[in-house]
Amino acid sequence: MEPTDGETTWRCAADALGPGQTATFVLRLRGRRVPGFIVYHRGRHHAYVNRCPHAGTTLDAWPNEFFTEDGRYLICATHGAVFAPDTGVCLEGPCPGARLERLPVASRDGQLVVTCPS
Repeated sequence: MEPTDGETTWRCAADALGPGQTATFVLRLRGRRVPGFIVYHRGRHHAYVNRCPHAGTTLDAWPNEFFTEDGRYLICATHGAVFAPDTGVCLEGPCPGARLERLPVASRDGQLVVTCPS
């Protein structure tokens, strides 16, 4: 995994994340440094700001652990909110219908590139 360039972009080799794997990073979003994470789920990469829409805490109580035990969903370790990995929508828990904040992911020259929206 590579560090950000100017804190608004994060990159890694596309093959560095296999099925069910995740990676974390920090980006500058709206003038603040925020934690983010990327997941590989069902053949696609999805990236989000690492902040529960209900509690405002990071989802991972243990570093870089975002999936439920069965690997089907993302889970907030603070209050148990369960999110769809491909949409970030809360399916169960204290904030049904709320969403994780999505970050754009692109694939370029064998690399995944996560950027902050402007």
